[in-house]
Amino acid sequence: MMPRILLVVATILLVLIGLVMVFSASTIEAISQGDGMFSYVGKQALFVVVGGVIAFALAKFIPYHVWQGGPWFWIGWGAAMLMLLAVPIVGTEILGAKRWIFIGGMSIQPTEFAKIALVVAAAGILHRYREEMKSGRDTLVAAALLVVLPLGFLYVTQSDMGSAIVILMGAFAVMWVGEVPLRWIVPLFLVIVVVGVGGMVGYRADRISVWLDPWNDGYGGYGTGYQMIRSFYAFAEGGLFGVGLGNSREKFLYLPEAETDFIFSVIGEELGLIGALSVIALFLVVLFAGLRIAHHAPDAFGTAMAGGLTVMLVGQAFLNMACATGIFPTTGKPLPFISSGGSSVLASLFIVGLIMSVSVGSNVLTPYERRRNDLNVIRVEHPGRDEAAGSGRAERVRTRGERTGETDARRRSRRSDSASPSSRAEGRRKTPGASSRDEDALRQSRRERARQRALDSERGRR
Repeated sequence: MMPRILLVVATILLVLIGLVMVFSASTIEAISQGDGMFSYVGKQALFVVVGGVIAFALAKFIPYHVWQGGPWFWIGWGAAMLMLLAVPIVGTEILGAKRWIFIGGMSIQPTEFAKIALVVAAAGILHRYREEMKSGRDTLVAAALLVVLPLGFLYVTQSDMGSAIVILMGAFAVMWVGEVPLRWIVPLFLVIVVVGVGGMVGYRADRISVWLDPWNDGYGGYGTGYQMIRSFYAFAEGGLFGVGLGNSREKFLYLPEAETDFIFSVIGEELGLIGALSVIALFLVVLFAGLRIAHHAPDAFGTAMAGGLTVMLVGQAFLNMACATGIFPTTGKPLPFISSGGSSVLASLFIVGLIMSVSVGSNVLTPYERRRNDLNVIRVEHPGRDEAAGSGRAERVRTRGERTGETDARRRSRRSDSASPSSRAEGRRKTPGASSRDEDALRQSRRERARQRALDSERGRR
């Protein structure tokens, strides 16, 4: 129960921090656009409620085994892939990137849901390879069709290296918790690094150079390096304890995307180093709880799915915070649970629901445990051997009596002494003859013991 409680508490605290910080960071921009000051946080709260209800349903009513490869998995994976295919055709370009589609008047970023489907698919492939003894060729074909091909399509059509990095984090985590040998993981990792470095051309190369020196962006810090510089200013103004909740200066349209990609900078400014470290600590709690749930999962699929989703979720959080602090180039990935955006908060809560379903499933006995608990010990009777064993025990009793010099009368007297007075009285009432014989034997044994003690004392004096 402890990892489950930690995961729920940390998630609730992160969501509450997100609602407060979205309201603080978005009010100025909402007013400048002619919207109400609660427009951003109102939408965020609605998505939190919807995501929380769905996460509860995933954890409570839908066993995680249904995502192993049955109809539920194919419906979820197919829906995510259809949305990815729709982006190049009917997608909407926002801030120079075409990654959103509008459904029912609401913008959706399909990559937020596709990353969940790809990691769950990787967990299912690894489980079938290890438990169902699938051949290596079939496993590679399944991985290529269900994971690698959609990932490559996402990277090429949307030019979304941030999402590709996050999905690869989850995939490598699946292999790690699934105990895939390092001789397979390391070469694959090196190949991906080479491909990634080879893709650093065009605007990506410019982004790397700006990341190394944002003030040298060709416009004196007012070009592509402007956002990074304003993020640095936010952290510098925050100091140790911050300027106070709601008192950020950078949110006055100085820091672009203050309520989404760079909301961690506003946290650092208003809540200071203490607030920023508190957010980091909560994500570390999520990481610990998720990995403990994966460790206690009842099967390999539960371990791989919970471990992969946990690492992907927390990995995205640290990727966002690394970009905001200048440790990593800007990737445009939101901060889970905190950044404004319906797709991000829904996907983050979906992940928590799936991890919780593994935790709930850990309380159910596996088929192997049920069969073990149903075993009954049956004693097989062997008449010949049992009679021989009984005669052997009787012979041992007689031998012990002869060796100790114990007479039948003495044994009867000991049994008579150990019996209760009521039972002896009952015995006398039922069998008076037997009672008189027992009393004679008792007196005889007492006389023998007195005679033996006298002989022993006489020998001692001599």
